Amino acid sequence: MADPKGFLTHERENARTRPVEERVKDWNEVYQPGSLLPIITKQASRCMDCGIPFCHNGCPLGNLIPEWNDYAYREDWTAASERLHATNNFPEFTGRLCPAPCEAACVLGINQQPVSIKNVEVSIIDQAWDNGDVTPQAPERLSGKTVAVIGSGPAGLAAAQQLTRAGHTVAVYERADRIGGLLRYGIPEFKMEKRHINRRIEQMRAEGTKFRTEVEIGRDIDARKLRKRHDAVVIAAGATISRDLPVPGRELNGVHFAMEYLPLANKVQEGDLTVAPISAEGKHVVVIGGGDTGADCVGTAHRQGALSVTQLEIMPKPGEDRAAGQPWPTFPMLYKVTSAHEEGGERVYSVSTTHFEGDEDGNVQWLHLIEVEFKDGKLEQKPGTERKLPAQLVTLAMGFTGTDQQNGLVEQFGLELDARGNVARDADFATNVPGVYVAGDAGRGQSLIVWAIAEGRSAARGVDRFLTGASALPAPIKPTDRALTV
Repeated sequence: MADPKGFLTHERENARTRPVEERVKDWNEVYQPGSLLPIITKQASRCMDCGIPFCHNGCPLGNLIPEWNDYAYREDWTAASERLHATNNFPEFTGRLCPAPCEAACVLGINQQPVSIKNVEVSIIDQAWDNGDVTPQAPERLSGKTVAVIGSGPAGLAAAQQLTRAGHTVAVYERADRIGGLLRYGIPEFKMEKRHINRRIEQMRAEGTKFRTEVEIGRDIDARKLRKRHDAVVIAAGATISRDLPVPGRELNGVHFAMEYLPLANKVQEGDLTVAPISAEGKHVVVIGGGDTGADCVGTAHRQGALSVTQLEIMPKPGEDRAAGQPWPTFPMLYKVTSAHEEGGERVYSVSTTHFEGDEDGNVQWLHLIEVEFKDGKLEQKPGTERKLPAQLVTLAMGFTGTDQQNGLVEQFGLELDARGNVARDADFATNVPGVYVAGDAGRGQSLIVWAIAEGRSAARGVDRFLTGASALPAPIKPTDRALTV
């Protein structure tokens, strides 16, 4: 145990963010550089090294949190990095982007603020990079087997790195022009600068992983030919079909999916564009959807110079404390103020969009909504609560419904789907097609980055067993696992 009295003598502290008026003028990460390290040993000391560390089960990766908390407290960054990487290929991603179900399961959180686990995690990995502790881990010998990984998001990258280190020759196929999937084009720069992805890609290249960009399996390469070319295939194509809003006026100019809007802002930061073709500059912006993707749209609109930003959510406003039906150590639905929300805008709950109104040129100008409430488990509109908001840009951030089946990948492989429309798989993440495996949102449905990495690691073990008859790779989860999260 790092400090037996740490949780009694230190309050929870989080990473400090830069002033709002400063950070909305650029696209750099919102946190103050160097603000974590001075407080992180104190925060690590708050870990109680519980006899039953529920944080392990709260984390889909099974991160060894008490162990690396102890090393961080003692400032043994090399040992902390080793324990962190034992379960997580990309802690700099999760330390910045994960909603931290581990913190919701922290035993200290029963009656105090939980340990700031994410802050400790990201401090460890940033120190590891600064100290040169993150190096390529090339396999000692090659197996002679080849594996194709379809998709370069967190699930695909995790599977590819694990299989490469097991000695297989791995090629990652990505339909976009850069590696990273939604990490690259779905996550704004102010939440995670893309240099973190770039240096991991260089590490993986040095280990032997091959990358093929601007190649879409099912269109550019027939999936059946890909299967014949490789000894195994991992499908990690994500759940990329955005949920639509079929109301009158949906066809108006200025109504876009979040994943039409966000990637363009990232392409400006990559230097591909000078100005985003879809921009919030000088416009009243309405974001439909109260989740993280919606918050990303809010922060992006602020930086583009929106006149106003309003975020709509059909569900009631969450409470500040756990609801009775979400007891510790489950993941509670709490009211959350992200860095984007700190920067301004309005959040409106319990409302539903009825239609959009446009001008004579077909451009959206107004969004009409009505208040809603749940009665007997059903969502009902409240008569007399109709109103409209000015809206020259509307982004739909209501989640994703499944894997893209229009490119021929599912049909060409002959894959079976489950009842939710995801690619079906067994306990080893294998599909109905021999040698074809699935990991991440393509098989699980829309989920968290930490689940994607966990699934990629587990699917890699299944592939390794298929190719060699046995595997020493870890398998943190099974496809049916839900741990302590919702």
